[in-house]
Amino acid sequence: MTRPLRRRLLWIGALGGALVLTGCTRGGEFQAISMWNESRLKPLESSPDPSRASSAREFPVGTVARGQLRVDTVLYEGRTEDGNLATRVPFAITQPVLLRGQEQFNIYCAPCHSRNGDGNGLIVERGFPRPPDYAIPRLRNAPIGHFSDVITNGYGVMYSYASRVHPNDRWAIAAYIRVLQRARPVAPDTRPEITVPTRRVLPQPDRPAPEIPGVQSTPDVRSTPPGTSPGGPPGLTNGTGGGAPGSVMEGPPPGGPGSPGGPGAAPNGTSPTVP
Repeated sequence: MTRPLRRRLLWIGALGGALVLTGCTRGGEFQAISMWNESRLKPLESSPDPSRASSAREFPVGTVARGQLRVDTVLYEGRTEDGNLATRVPFAITQPVLLRGQEQFNIYCAPCHSRNGDGNGLIVERGFPRPPDYAIPRLRNAPIGHFSDVITNGYGVMYSYASRVHPNDRWAIAAYIRVLQRARPVAPDTRPEITVPTRRVLPQPDRPAPEIPGVQSTPDVRSTPPGTSPGGPPGLTNGTGGGAPGSVMEGPPPGGPGSPGGPGAAPNGTSPTVP
């Protein structure tokens, strides 16, 4: 063997040994998963580590993603801590809140429910199942948290809007639905009752709260004394008495403003004007 060939073989052997050592730790032991050798695993593929089945690591118990701490069940789910539907909006109802609710209702709800809430939207005219009229007794008497819960989790053929509508906007829409109900006469319930199974609350994305004048991004309703409305004087219980600032009644009082025959009533097929 000539000297140049021997020297070339030595260089090849040294280079091969260096490549082998790059797959080992500084202590000389081979390690399959390490930034030292720049190893790479595809997401969710099987792991060479016998202690783990997947390359994706499990979240520690109790992990909460940033912006996903939903301690205020009324705001985020429309239900109290005991699981009952909320009977009050978790913040004061003002004109900007109602205008925001009208805007979001016309964007997300009107295609099916129509702008006056009678259930004859453009999508229904094209073959989609007709939703119930907001003016039927069942929805007039439903707690206001029902509408926030339906927007969050869906109902029947309606899918969840949790990823599209922020919790504050869901309550603004619910308050505006009360305006629609007060502006129209009672409608007969001609649709069959829909029974749906109980569903878990869907995960909601981390989205910034919309800027609504007078509404905080994460109001705390649990500190509100019973019988009062956050940001306003003592409110009303379900459907009793006259109005109070910062409160939403459960159903319109007979003969009150916006009720059938009362001042502020809107004709059928039109959207009421928020004062």
